[in-house]
Amino acid sequence: MAGSGSDFVQSLERGLSVIRAFDHEHPELTLSEVAASTGVTRAVARRFLLTLASLGYVRSDGRFFSLTAKVLELGYAYLSSLSLPDVAEPHLEALVGEVNESSSVSVLDGQDVVYVARVPVSRIMTVSISVGTRFPAYATSMGRVLLAGLPEPELAAYLSSVRLERLTARTVSSVAALRGELARVRGQGWALVNQELEEGLRALAVPIRDRTGKVVAAVNVSAHASRTSLEAMRRDLLPPLLKAAARVEADLPARTRRT
Repeated sequence: MAGSGSDFVQSLERGLSVIRAFDHEHPELTLSEVAASTGVTRAVARRFLLTLASLGYVRSDGRFFSLTAKVLELGYAYLSSLSLPDVAEPHLEALVGEVNESSSVSVLDGQDVVYVARVPVSRIMTVSISVGTRFPAYATSMGRVLLAGLPEPELAAYLSSVRLERLTARTVSSVAALRGELARVRGQGWALVNQELEEGLRALAVPIRDRTGKVVAAVNVSAHASRTSLEAMRRDLLPPLLKAAARVEADLPARTRRT
């Protein structure tokens, strides 16, 4: 198990691992499959599943188990406590109305970016994107903005552990190249990624900073390579994107202040 120390509650960790065993590829699992996925015995897996079922987070038809919509409450608790999505959404809508391209806001979670707000105009990717979608940070414009905003010790730890999978022929393939790109992003204040996450997808991102200047999120616009050149993105999309980020930042203090 990943945790240690006298304050670590292993039963909670195991219960959460049971929930995480279900995903898009495995929406239904048998008791044996849950046990194998989580590394616990069938008896332990059964107790967790029955407890989750009693709480309303899991349902069963007698053989297969699946999550219920109630698990969304767990994610909603995070999103509702974080004012960023509510603050950002009207500004994303205004930006999308101006540039007619999809826009999103994400935060860094481990080695991934997690989408916390999104306003699409069309489906330009083969995978669907919604709030909660995760992508590897190294291959995304928002991820690079967020990585570039990390303190050096945190960035060094990330670079020492990241596994750079070639998602397309253009995906950055070495830590040295990624570090160089992050230095460029840090210097210029924005990131432009050309078809590294998916062929045909280009995305431009800028940081969202809190009142202390810390990068807390990133906002992007994405476009299809067949209709928008890299130069057009820099010329036509970067200025309104920077203005949208500034508007989000201006709203954050009033929305996030606690008395």
